[in-house]
Amino acid sequence: MRSTILFISVLLTQFLWAQEEVNIGVYKTDQSPKIDGILDDAVWKDIPSSVPFWQYAPNDSILAQYQTDIKMAFDDQFLYISAKCYAVSDDYVVTSLKRDFRAGGNDNITFLIDPFNDRTNAFMFGTNPMGVQREGLISGGGASLRGFSTDWDNTWRCESSIDKDFWSTELAIPLSILRFNKDVTTWRFNAYRFDTQNNERSTWIRIPRNQWIFNLAFMAEMNWEEAPKSKSNRATFIPYLINNTNIDYEGDQEWKNGFNAGGDIKLAVSSGLNLDLTINPDFSQVEVDQQITNLSRFELFFPEKRQFFLENADLFGSGGFRNANPFFSRRIGISQDTVTGNNILNTIYGGARLSGKINDKVRIGVLDMVAAPDIENGLPTYNYNVISTQYKLWKRSNIGFIAVNKDAVANRSLISERLSNRVIGVDFNLATSNNRWSAKSYLHRSFSDFDTGNMPWSHGTSIQYLKRAYNLSWEHQYVGAGYDAQVGFVPRRDFISYNPGMDFYFYKTNSNLNRITTSLSMWALHNTDFLLTDRIINLRLGLEYVNQSRMDFRLSNSFIFLSSAWDPTGTGSTPLEAGIDYRFTNLTVSYNSDRSKAFSYRINSRVGQYFTGIRYGVGGSMNYRLQPIANVSLNYNYNVFDMPHLEGLRSTIILGPRIDLSFSKKLFLSGALQYNSQSENSNLNVRFQYRYAPVSDLFIVYTDNYFTDVDGVSPNLIQLNSRNRALVLKCSYWFNI
Repeated sequence: MRSTILFISVLLTQFLWAQEEVNIGVYKTDQSPKIDGILDDAVWKDIPSSVPFWQYAPNDSILAQYQTDIKMAFDDQFLYISAKCYAVSDDYVVTSLKRDFRAGGNDNITFLIDPFNDRTNAFMFGTNPMGVQREGLISGGGASLRGFSTDWDNTWRCESSIDKDFWSTELAIPLSILRFNKDVTTWRFNAYRFDTQNNERSTWIRIPRNQWIFNLAFMAEMNWEEAPKSKSNRATFIPYLINNTNIDYEGDQEWKNGFNAGGDIKLAVSSGLNLDLTINPDFSQVEVDQQITNLSRFELFFPEKRQFFLENADLFGSGGFRNANPFFSRRIGISQDTVTGNNILNTIYGGARLSGKINDKVRIGVLDMVAAPDIENGLPTYNYNVISTQYKLWKRSNIGFIAVNKDAVANRSLISERLSNRVIGVDFNLATSNNRWSAKSYLHRSFSDFDTGNMPWSHGTSIQYLKRAYNLSWEHQYVGAGYDAQVGFVPRRDFISYNPGMDFYFYKTNSNLNRITTSLSMWALHNTDFLLTDRIINLRLGLEYVNQSRMDFRLSNSFIFLSSAWDPTGTGSTPLEAGIDYRFTNLTVSYNSDRSKAFSYRINSRVGQYFTGIRYGVGGSMNYRLQPIANVSLNYNYNVFDMPHLEGLRSTIILGPRIDLSFSKKLFLSGALQYNSQSENSNLNVRFQYRYAPVSDLFIVYTDNYFTDVDGVSPNLIQLNSRNRALVLKCSYWFNI
């Protein structure tokens, strides 16, 4: 009888809680807390506790077993947040002391703040039991991983403290780095926490398991005692000094030394608009792109990580679909090495970028940049312009307009055509308040100063219906042969495609297996003459376990019609004939282990038919953590091709050992070696970083590139020849004016 009464009481409590209006208060204080992670300040004692956290995983229908208490206060300068995170013991997982750590496999808490109540964009601030910071931006409503980025940095303070059965943290976030409307006392807020000891993920506002944990549809009110003061005149100056010593062994083979200086200015034009200015910017702190084996016929996508382009990046870069995007910021300041095919830095003279909110309904983005000529690669001086606007519809939807312009303004003799290029377009994004329905549709047109062929249009529509037990989706797309978006990412043109899919979810309780996902999808592509050129049918089984490990089985049947001769091994071997249909089936099995363990790994194996022969291989990563000082990892990818038209086997290899050392929250050393048999290149990158002040760094970076000569058709003998070598010293400082 006791058990029955207790069970009914719990159900009744949860029912009443579900009906309650949820909010959190932000209280004015003249007693600012000491940011040390110890919650003994007077300001916290008079603030009521927040409502309980809900489990997100492994079960999204019960309250969290180990609760979290959040409190908020503010003064004229800062928003203060405290959190008390209860746990089994003080044995926490902190994988690194380096900023912007990954949440998975760590003990941590993250706060999402939506100042404009638009349910589309939010600031993210997070920390862990040792007070390591991470911050970022959420766009697109948090409906997909594409809208989540931790590359944005700013100045704020945080410290944590560890006790016997809980850890606590305090944050001081300057109001000047948050964009918000004046005289508004209601924002939107949510928080989520990862508890590795209990294998529990929890959220302040309940979020269904079939949604991303950072989805902005599931937030509640953050009520200020009085409207916070906007620091609309705030300015930031970020200068840098750099010295570069390098030698090119493929060129003049002489050591050269160069000095450079430049910087950025960030100016808050209004409470919602920010102006970024840059003069002679340098992006040498950006790490080398991780090598990927490319067995497709088209260009691979690498995301933008440069700070100047990140705030409100979705305004500029979310047009179209990912494979037909009219603006891709990596086209500015990064050109391509005509020998290796690798991306190389291209000098930018300067630029300006205005972005943000005009009012509750309208967002605007304007960009203007001028890049220096690249004589070696035949690129003149280009001027880049982008204008983007977005108008909010209903609660979480919007319609946007974008115009992209590229003009050769000097050194025009370096190139005989493609002196100017323009794209204009409109995008409509739909998302219901509970994210059950979501959709996107766009229509873009390009204009060039030379004949690009017929139909310079691109169009696409996607629709998704998402419920707890299943997900139904449809997508179709058209990219004309004449669609030429030179500042965008369009790896393929002249096609019509459609992509239906369905996922079914089965949730398990009282078992180590937490969720089973079965999926069936098809992607088919025709050229504009309606000839089928590509089709892939995927049948998938996904298993998710309580300890956060995952296993995945995927059976794929492919059809490819080659319109031109092509080498599917990616090794420069004899190509397959054009004008022939190829059909093949293969199986992929992958497993991701529990990342909270000291040793974790990811393995992806593949075997089956491949065009006229057989392909088998393995890829993934291994990581060993000596908490929190050292992380040693290895990324790898190995493919073997047995093709009847070739004599002997062919193979591709990528090896990427890496070590990351965190001596403190300010001092870091990393070393990475990458070998890629496809590009016949090996790269060594050693990077020392000293963060001597908030978001202010001293970098010493050593890079060494080698031409890797592989003897024969398999890498039995490898000879290294130096290609280039460089030592870079860079110092930057963040001035708040």
